[in-house]
Amino acid sequence: MKVTRLSIYTLLLILVLFGCSAESSSTAAENDKGSDENKLEVDTLRYSGSAGQVTFWELAEDLGYLDPLKLEWTGNSTSGPENIQATVSNSIDFGGAFNGAIIKLKEAGAPITSVIGYYGSDEQTFNGYYVLEDSPIKEAKDLIGKKIGVNTLGAHHEFAIIEYLRREGLTEKEIDEVSLVVIPPASGEQALRTGQLDVTTLGGVLQDKALERGGIRPLFKDTDLFGSFTAGSLVFRDDFIKKNPNTVAKFVEGTAKAIEWARNTPVEEVRERMKTIIEKRNRNEDAELIPYWKSVGIESEGGQILEKEFQVWIDWLENDGFLQKGTLSPNEVFTNEFNPYSK
Repeated sequence: MKVTRLSIYTLLLILVLFGCSAESSSTAAENDKGSDENKLEVDTLRYSGSAGQVTFWELAEDLGYLDPLKLEWTGNSTSGPENIQATVSNSIDFGGAFNGAIIKLKEAGAPITSVIGYYGSDEQTFNGYYVLEDSPIKEAKDLIGKKIGVNTLGAHHEFAIIEYLRREGLTEKEIDEVSLVVIPPASGEQALRTGQLDVTTLGGVLQDKALERGGIRPLFKDTDLFGSFTAGSLVFRDDFIKKNPNTVAKFVEGTAKAIEWARNTPVEEVRERMKTIIEKRNRNEDAELIPYWKSVGIESEGGQILEKEFQVWIDWLENDGFLQKGTLSPNEVFTNEFNPYSK
């Protein structure tokens, strides 16, 4: 697994170098478009979505919190690293990923900054690592030589798995014998049930549907390791933030307000709103996952970023040899400048 993680790190560096050389072609207008200090520099932001799910920025737009700013959906992505790589290469204007993956990309030289937390784990919303009910796998040592399904490498699931294995006393050599297999989240349950995987990662609505069908049990959960925590954040390129501060501020404000609307609104009302959004956007998808939505899973009010949410992964990467100690601090990775809840 060490070789795998190093390969992902190298790939990220290549993509960063490519992305940083790309000429900006955003929908941004020139900064002298107007003298009003609150005037939006751009009227549209490009982003990647998630099939059958509603993000907080999509919810914000539907609630009117982004007006007059508009969102332009460019397609769906299945992983955070893919999303922020697209941001770096200017294929989209903002993207989100696990904070540990953002740190790795930042350390590799990517000119990006996190501006708001957008997903995490709590008692109701978490990622679990599941085996079949009759599986002989009972503890961490039973995973040696086994295959675990994850949505991507170098991100949330890989960090949690390695942390679990280390806490349970496996040596680095033993950890290297545990195989991580990349598989689309929607296929993880089937791959487990058909024997293609020994363990699969399930979260949110996919997890709930799998548990309803029965025959599986959790080996561990990410909240067993870290408690409730905001796990990922949205990033913009630094040049975009510099040229379009009012737009970024409007986006962060609206998204923050949508997070709090979802946190404080009855669950059934949130689900109904999300269902309506999916029906209106006509993306050849269904809303079957929406009834399983439970909570925002974000620790802080309005998604404001806490220093500990990056420090824990900086420490982790330093101990793992991916970061030289003291070369990167949390304040170099994120800002709450645009979040009204941090004022």
